[in-house]
Amino acid sequence: MPQKISRSKIELFLECPRCFWLEVKKGVKRPSGFPFTLNLAVDYLLKQEFDHHRKNKTPHPVMVTHMIEAVPFDHPSIDTWRHNFTGIQFHHKTTDLLVFGAVDDIWENKKGELMVVDYKATGAQNYKIYDSYARQMEIYQWLLTQNKFKVSSTGYFVFAKVNKTEGFGFGKAALSFDLFVEPYTGDHSWVEKAIENTKKTLDQEKSPDSSAECEYCKYNNSVAKY
Repeated sequence: MPQKISRSKIELFLECPRCFWLEVKKGVKRPSGFPFTLNLAVDYLLKQEFDHHRKNKTPHPVMVTHMIEAVPFDHPSIDTWRHNFTGIQFHHKTTDLLVFGAVDDIWENKKGELMVVDYKATGAQNYKIYDSYARQMEIYQWLLTQNKFKVSSTGYFVFAKVNKTEGFGFGKAALSFDLFVEPYTGDHSWVEKAIENTKKTLDQEKSPDSSAECEYCKYNNSVAKY
């Protein structure tokens, strides 16, 4: 039976091979951060809105505003693809790894191409597409491609940005958000090699070197001196 490896675990490997090996091979996880409850709430609300338009085969108003000629993709497996523990899956036979990842949404353009969509909540003045965001989208694009779907290289990030001007609705206790859509052109040519390297790392009996940029390993190495 193939070993399951999530999109987030591949990202962890890219961040730090040692942290990845310790977590997946030995079950030693990094200390958990604060739960992103606001992000989860925004994800839930956006999915509810886009599901309404998915059912009616109509574009969401934010898609119309940004002149995106597409509709939310209606597929029997959409809820499975969005579930954290199932997601979109592909058995990578070369490594015998079952790679999976849970998407936020998928849109379909007029060419019949699927476009990966990711929701992001932010309170920053200037929202940006970080490298980790880009890799996340590219893995989803790769997974859909491996499942024989026609996939557009263009995906979209839907940013729900806190409107700090309006605050909490002037005493109404309703925090306001503005929606912005940013396109991103993905290139998933790196994914195959990354999967192969994660497998090689998992097969090692000794832990690999940590990334020079890993703050967790820097802390552990500093503590070990005392």
